[in-house]
Amino acid sequence: MRIAGFALGCWICAQAAAQANNWSTYGGLGQTRYSPLKQITRQNVNQLQVAWTYDATDGPIPAQTQPIVVNGVLYGITPSQKTNALDAATGKLLWRFDSGVAGRGPNRGLVYWTDGAQQQRIFSSVQSYIYALDARTGKVLPGFGNEGRIDVREGLGRDPEKQSIVLTTPGVIYKDLLIVGGRTPESLPAPPGDIRAYDVRTGKIRWTFHTIPHPGEFGYDTWPRDAWTYTGAANNWPGLVVDEKRGLVFVPTGSAATDFYGADRLGNNLFADTLLALNANTGERVWHFQAVKHDLWDRDFPSPPTLVTVKHDGKTVDAVAQTTKQGWVYLFDRSSGQPIFPIEYHAYPPSTVPGERTAETQPLPMKPAPFARQRLTEDMLSNRTPAIHQWALDQFRTLRSDGQFVPFSVDKDTVVFPGFDGGAEWGGSAFDPETGLLYVNANDIAWIASLGQNKGGATVEQLYLTNCAGCHRDDMRGTPPEIPSLVDLRGKKQAGEIAAVIRQGEGRMPSFPNLSRLDGVLIAEYVLGGQSKELESTGAPVNTPAYRFTGYRKWLDPEGYPAVAPPWGTLNAINLNTGEYAWKIPLGEYPELSAKGVKDTGTENYGGPIVTAGGLLFIGATNFDRKFRAFDKTNGKLLWETILPMSGNSTPITYEVAGRQYVVIHATGGRGGPDMPSGGTYVAFALSTSGKK
Repeated sequence: MRIAGFALGCWICAQAAAQANNWSTYGGLGQTRYSPLKQITRQNVNQLQVAWTYDATDGPIPAQTQPIVVNGVLYGITPSQKTNALDAATGKLLWRFDSGVAGRGPNRGLVYWTDGAQQQRIFSSVQSYIYALDARTGKVLPGFGNEGRIDVREGLGRDPEKQSIVLTTPGVIYKDLLIVGGRTPESLPAPPGDIRAYDVRTGKIRWTFHTIPHPGEFGYDTWPRDAWTYTGAANNWPGLVVDEKRGLVFVPTGSAATDFYGADRLGNNLFADTLLALNANTGERVWHFQAVKHDLWDRDFPSPPTLVTVKHDGKTVDAVAQTTKQGWVYLFDRSSGQPIFPIEYHAYPPSTVPGERTAETQPLPMKPAPFARQRLTEDMLSNRTPAIHQWALDQFRTLRSDGQFVPFSVDKDTVVFPGFDGGAEWGGSAFDPETGLLYVNANDIAWIASLGQNKGGATVEQLYLTNCAGCHRDDMRGTPPEIPSLVDLRGKKQAGEIAAVIRQGEGRMPSFPNLSRLDGVLIAEYVLGGQSKELESTGAPVNTPAYRFTGYRKWLDPEGYPAVAPPWGTLNAINLNTGEYAWKIPLGEYPELSAKGVKDTGTENYGGPIVTAGGLLFIGATNFDRKFRAFDKTNGKLLWETILPMSGNSTPITYEVAGRQYVVIHATGGRGGPDMPSGGTYVAFALSTSGKK
């Protein structure tokens, strides 16, 4: 599969070789998650041992961090979003930075910058703030922003105190710029998803790109006239990648708010659900591709793009690969934006919901084939037992299942397949420049969804339905463990505790600073007691759309397993030179099913793979078995596995210190249910001295 004269001469290989000892950026060089290290090989990987561990657990919310390593120092994050610097060879703590702000959600990485001489900085995000730290000491650098930090709620043209925006995924460095996106709420009110570049020394904004165009800007006519003043999101939450050679930053964006009913944002809604190529110096648009027009399905790009080099039509092409929740891979020429493989535009049915207007066509890549199943049919339902199959069949016949881009309706539940969590997710893809293979892990289970008509009126019930039901559902049962049941809080939490979470956010839940403190308490009391109280005392208007999303519902059978037949999670190797699959295997297992002989089911998985010149692909990710695995990258054969203290719902790294190669994963858990442990232990593996070659 190796292409003579192509792999060894590629830019990624050369740059990776120059930085082989380090893993200095989130996602690795070019977001490839590739390392040229090869001390650990197919032949000796079964001799891996735990070299050190560091328990960073200091809170209940998993951080999902991929650490970075620079010059023998590993920089990582704790669940409460403190920054740690560890000796990368021993795990010994060198310093810790505590901002004093309580982090309350996932935080997937850090940013390193150096001027090549004396200055070395770590940029650490905590909630809405980005801190500049001295990489040697962990001390705040007061010349950056306001006494060492910037507030990403500022500079958006709206009241900062009423905005909710945090960095779950770190930004990127280009020269002396720190370029960032951010996670916003997915219902209104929400801030716009502006992409911004800050001066790494001063923290001042150097440029801004409006993903919801202002008057006179390209794409303004794809929104209602004043949408830029009131709508939000179209944000970059999964991360970015920089092509330093071309001076481009590639930015995948998410859906516009509100996710599922867009009567107040009619039009195609550029630049939501778009892969943007921006001039990294100025922020000017170079090219773009919109994958979903007028998104009504929350089909945002879920992972950072990957810079790849492929052979196509006899030519070597520098390209950018982008995976999707639907299970597709888009591949574009980096300079021009021209697709490497054909993309066709297909028509889909219109919405039947009053006020809604769907796009007439949506783009579909013709190659590679999807890495997740696309349309659920009766023959794909669970056969785990005859009774479960009959249950699934009876349920399925009440649902609408017509594949992609089917508008949700009020009168019938619709199948979303693959589900709202992919397909691909935030862990990203790995690319092997030696072979041209792209590796992507995927979820492959169904969810169901519908819309509901709002009642209107100034009641606490309507306030809950407007702000909370889109995630926690009308019946408050949520989708555990990703979205907890609120019914379970009764008798366990006080109204004040719940109100604080509403105001501050926690885990996947954004904060709601637009709600008054009294509103938060009233919602909390409603959740705990089910009483619908009048809102006259708050003075706060309840602005409700005509229709709302009734909540995320994962389609599970009565015993808690997916209602569709396996595989429920996969690991895929796609040859980007040809668009064909090299191999595909189930990823993950349920230990209790395996004990009964039901193996190779695959499971939901979060966190991505890495690939090495030693012939290996390493991945944790799986929710239920807590395993960390190494596969032969050429054929998918399992070569090694171990049990982690918690599920490895993060992406690993590899690096070398003093001639010894290490592989580190942040074992976090938090995705497999309330009985599964969660926390934040960094686990480092290496060969014994006798196993090194």
